[in-house]
Amino acid sequence: MDTRPIVQSPDYNSPDDSDPIELQVPAECAGMRLDQALVHLFPDFSRNRLQKWVKDGYVLVDDGTALPKSKVWSGERLTLQVPDEPDGTQVEPEPMDLQVIHEDAALLVIHKPPGLVVHPGHGNWKGTLQNALLYHDPSLGRVPRCGIVHRLDKDTSGLIVVARTVTAHAHLVRQLQARTVRRHYWALVQGMVMDDGTVDAPVGRHPTQRTRMAVVSGGRPAVTHYGVVERLPAHTLLECRLETGRTHQIRVHMQYLGHALVGDPVYRGSGLPVSADAAAAIRQLSRQALHAFRLGLVHPEGGQACEWQIPMEGDMADLMSVLCREGKS
Repeated sequence: MDTRPIVQSPDYNSPDDSDPIELQVPAECAGMRLDQALVHLFPDFSRNRLQKWVKDGYVLVDDGTALPKSKVWSGERLTLQVPDEPDGTQVEPEPMDLQVIHEDAALLVIHKPPGLVVHPGHGNWKGTLQNALLYHDPSLGRVPRCGIVHRLDKDTSGLIVVARTVTAHAHLVRQLQARTVRRHYWALVQGMVMDDGTVDAPVGRHPTQRTRMAVVSGGRPAVTHYGVVERLPAHTLLECRLETGRTHQIRVHMQYLGHALVGDPVYRGSGLPVSADAAAAIRQLSRQALHAFRLGLVHPEGGQACEWQIPMEGDMADLMSVLCREGKS
């Protein structure tokens, strides 16, 4: 298993943050009100906020002003000039050590450690990645969600990309919607997985335990591809690739397969018997064994394919060492 860092990330000169976003109304928005189409195209802005910007003249349709209730059909040129105002969420900047893997005028790529919450909320209003990002770059307050376009669970480690401009943010959101962002994870699971495969099973709220997710018939489409990297006596190291990005997707899909992630406190599995040393090492991990090690996307300003890769997180690598030794003894 090669864990050497790979970085392919050219430098670009980004336009000023005040540059407008221009795009054509796609066919799927034909017949919608302008404000409805804008919500569809810019999901990270609230409808009320977009309506206000339309009324204030920040949105043009074919270079002319319009009303929120005006109809759009297909092919019109929309121009959105995001006003220089802070994001609505009140998040305080906080100094924090960030592991910055890449930084240019349009993007930040961060190595998030385990234990770090991405967004404030539900008792975690401070000490989050969003607080740290605002301290690192106060101008992120003008970008939806401070530039965060996808997330990792608190106890999942690895790569996360942050948009530094509204234009970059919109571009990355469209890439995620088109399923062209490449997100690869190492997942250490219970039991022996014999073959590579794909889980195509919808994920939604658990029908009775509302804090959990589950494979449910009415859930949102979710696809996880997985391949065997290494087989151990009672575990398997997988490389998982997300095609979609649902909450807890890999964790839910692996439990659904009967191979729950090692150390997962929510989506548990029965597992196979292990030695006392292996059991102690698993307890020492104290989180799910999931690490986002590779991230690939198209740079929103330069249009060039970029890819970043980082080594396995230290605590997960330590556990792998113990389990590998067990397998050789």
